[in-house]
Amino acid sequence: MSQAVYLIDASVWIFRAYFSISDAMTGPGGMPVNAFYGYAGFLLDVIDEEKPTNMAVAFDESLTSSYRNEIFPAYKANRELPPPELEAQFGLCRRFTAALGISEMASPRYEADDIIGTLARLQREQGRTCVVVTRDKDLTQVMKPGDEFWDYSGRRRLAYEQIAETFGVLPERMADFLALTGDPVDNIPGVPGVGKKTATVLLTEFESLEHLYQELPRVKELPLRGAARIFDKLSQHKEDAMLARRLTVIADDMPLDGVSVGRRAPDLHRLLEVLDEAGLGGRLRRRTEALHAAYAGGNHAP
Repeated sequence: MSQAVYLIDASVWIFRAYFSISDAMTGPGGMPVNAFYGYAGFLLDVIDEEKPTNMAVAFDESLTSSYRNEIFPAYKANRELPPPELEAQFGLCRRFTAALGISEMASPRYEADDIIGTLARLQREQGRTCVVVTRDKDLTQVMKPGDEFWDYSGRRRLAYEQIAETFGVLPERMADFLALTGDPVDNIPGVPGVGKKTATVLLTEFESLEHLYQELPRVKELPLRGAARIFDKLSQHKEDAMLARRLTVIADDMPLDGVSVGRRAPDLHRLLEVLDEAGLGGRLRRRTEALHAAYAGGNHAP
């Protein structure tokens, strides 16, 4: 996998660590550092196991300023903002990532998914495949043949060809799938009465949401329970479905040209500064020192 680029969805792992590791783990001044500790360990594990030469980490910067909020003001309105004790740890995570020699990026207008989608397109144009490190099935839509979806904590790696059998639809149809079913996590309503099984059948029969609506009367002939009712719901909520599709599709055209994903030499001084700020030493300190020594010795590449 040396030519693959590893694209990491940081928020998934930061939130997972925050909720799975006790907030009794605190740094100087009593600030919790549990999310940072878990994230840093995860990132070092990925480097140790895969030894990637190309990688980037995408962070979410805002829940309220995405271009999707301009399209649909209620987008993610059901989500609470991260509590201050978690918000403060995002900065530690970003600085630790950068000190490891890894490109880290965020945008007030685009989400981490869009960063990953754009990087995937740009890297693919250079002949690289992508390993998308996340638990979020939304990101399967950026995959092409040769790519992998890696749910690190679930110990599950899926090739492009395995996505449909796992999640119900081809990667290219995931945005359409979410537009039909809705996505309550992001406060996207979808089409009432269309659940995952129905959406899977529809997107097996039709190539896209546009194709579905072009040949909508065919829905009444499908072997679906309540096919006539589903036809009516789709007819009544076409505008809702199309709006939802604008929200669920991951952008791959944000301004990221010129971004390097090649790993650089770790900056041991900066790494130790971040660990000292968090009041963490011991195992994490030894691992960062070992990583720095390995890189200096030329043992960082697969």
